[in-house]
Amino acid sequence: MRYTSTLDLHKTWERTMRRANLPIVYSQGYNPRPRINLASALPLGMTSDCEVLDVQLSDKLNPNDIAQSLDAAVPPGIKIIDVCEVLTTMPSLQSQLYSAEYVITLVEDIENIAQRINCLLDAKTLPRIRRGKEYDLRPLIEDLTLEAKNDKRELQLSVRLSAREGATGRPEELILAMGGDPKTARYHRTRLFFSS
Repeated sequence: MRYTSTLDLHKTWERTMRRANLPIVYSQGYNPRPRINLASALPLGMTSDCEVLDVQLSDKLNPNDIAQSLDAAVPPGIKIIDVCEVLTTMPSLQSQLYSAEYVITLVEDIENIAQRINCLLDAKTLPRIRRGKEYDLRPLIEDLTLEAKNDKRELQLSVRLSAREGATGRPEELILAMGGDPKTARYHRTRLFFSS
């Protein structure tokens, strides 16, 4: 599933809900779309155990029944953790999300990594360029710690990055800022933080 794009994941959820016989509400107009919204797009190649989505249904159903129906219909690689009812008057998930936590596993060590982390955290600014636009990575880093090696003797980083609209930190940019190669690391999202 780590190589499934956000668009394909959205389609996967739509098919899964149809297989589960859930009465999904569709938008109006020429090209109706299911009312399914992901809290945050998971970049291609990353894994997660904390993804959250909203779906609007036309009938009121028991959340436990929905969870069982979805659990029987999801493809391998997706696990249903919880289903709960939310009011339609609540703000969107995207507007409530403010940060995300990741574990970065370094397949290849970064030289003097502890020193590089300290320099990064002590920096007042960390100018970066993404898609031709300049931005400052430093205010997007909320927390960064070096963890013990895992059972494969690989170093791990725990990082909490801003995930607000227009101010989203990406873990691969953090590796670049420390002089590492983002392709030699694995990224796993462990938690999403919401304002309410």
